[in-house]
Amino acid sequence: MDQALNAYSAFVQVVRQVLFWLAIVVAVIALLDWLVRTRRVQPFGAVARFCRRYVDPLMVPVERRVVRSGGQPSSAPWWSLIVVVVGGLLLIALLEFLGRFFLQALWGFSSPGRLGLLLVSWTFALLRIALIVRVVSSWFSLSPYSRWIRWSYILTEWMLAPLRRIVPTFGPVDITPIVAFLLLALLQGFLRIP
Repeated sequence: MDQALNAYSAFVQVVRQVLFWLAIVVAVIALLDWLVRTRRVQPFGAVARFCRRYVDPLMVPVERRVVRSGGQPSSAPWWSLIVVVVGGLLLIALLEFLGRFFLQALWGFSSPGRLGLLLVSWTFALLRIALIVRVVSSWFSLSPYSRWIRWSYILTEWMLAPLRRIVPTFGPVDITPIVAFLLLALLQGFLRIP
C-alpha cells in the first residue's frame, strides 16, 4: 500500500513539473503572439509568420470569447495563459484532494469505529464547503435558486437561520456564515474528529 501511495505522490510531482513547464511555454508563446498582434515586432518576419500559421488558429476560440465579452482581440494570448495557469492549479488541487481522500478512506475503512469518524469528518468538510460557496455566491449576486448554488443554501440554512436571530448584522454585512464556520471548527475540535 505504501508503494501505491509513493507512486501516486511521484505522479503528482511529475504532473506539477509538466504543468509548470507548460505554463512557461504558453507564456513565451503568448508574449510572442501579443507582440505580433500589437505590431511591436515586424509583421512580416519569421516570428509573425510562425504566430499566424501555428498560434493564431489555436487562439481563435479564446479570441471569440474575449471579443464577445467586449475585450480586445490582442488580449487573447494573455487570457490563454490565464486559462492554462488556473486550469493547472485546479488540476493539482484536484489530484491532491483525491490523494487525501484516498488516504482518509484507507484510514476509515481500517476499523468500524474509524468509519463513523470518517463520515462525520466528511460531513463537517461538506458543510464548510457549502458555507464558502454560499458566501462567494453572495458576492456575485447569484440567485440562491440557481441549480449550482441551491445545494449550499439547503445544507446551511438550518444552522444560519437560528444564528441570524442571535448574531446582529453590521449594516448590510451578515456575519453569521463566519460564526457558523467557527462554530463548526470548535465543535469538530471538541469532538476530536480528524
